[in-house]
Amino acid sequence: MRRTARLLTGTALAAAAVGLTTAAPVYAGQAVAGGGLTVYPSSVVPGERAVVTTAACGKGGSAAGDASAVGAGAFPLAPGTGEGEATGHFEVPPSAQPGTYEIVATCGDDERRVTGDLVVTLTSAAERVYPRGSVKTGVGGALGPDPVQTAAGVAALAVAAAGGTWLLHRRARGDGI
Repeated sequence: MRRTARLLTGTALAAAAVGLTTAAPVYAGQAVAGGGLTVYPSSVVPGERAVVTTAACGKGGSAAGDASAVGAGAFPLAPGTGEGEATGHFEVPPSAQPGTYEIVATCGDDERRVTGDLVVTLTSAAERVYPRGSVKTGVGGALGPDPVQTAAGVAALAVAAAGGTWLLHRRARGDGI
């Protein structure tokens, strides 16, 4: 029974490995030739503008962009200068809800589709407030603002440690508790 299970497991793993190695070059070829879609900034507030860039359409290629998932509709991507990238932009509507949306571009020459993600948030990165200082938990702490309370806490811990040591020493001597 155990030998049969090992044989079947080994055969299944070998078949999976062969399947992955034959599928990988095909996918890798498409990824290299296709490129991807870059959305900048990747996180926007409703009402802001997003710029989309792709090199998937080749040098001098144009594309049609689709941001209807976020409610912006279609927009053109024109060939950029130099590096063979097509660039376009759209404005995220003020009514857009927070979430992650897929932006799609379809190349004009061969109908190749590339996608990228756009995250819509309610606050921009410049407006975000990050916490500073110590956490006010109400239980105190070693770095609290009152040194008297900190000293009292350290003294209480020292008394407890001394008392515990004294009790353990009495028990070890056999005096009883």
